[in-house]
Amino acid sequence: MEDNTIKNIAYMLTGVSLLGMTWFIWRRALKNREAILEAHAPKVAGSDVIEGGARHPQQFDEPDDDALEEMAKLLGEDDLDDEA
Repeated sequence: MEDNTIKNIAYMLTGVSLLGMTWFIWRRALKNREAILEAHAPKVAGSDVIEGGARHPQQFDEPDDDALEEMAKLLGEDDLDDEA
């Protein structure tokens, strides 16, 4: 084969490879963009799963004296008892 023909074949293979890599990178970029947009989309109530919880939820059924005093203080009922 002539040198000119070999160069043309090499250029065509390089061009096809370049187009193939460009297409692959473009598709990958679009796929990554969709994944990022989906991951950072606003949360809709009820669509997310809340993990965790209290180990012993029954402990919150009846408040203890410290909790009642703190609630009274937060509600301002503590000040009413001091004034009377």
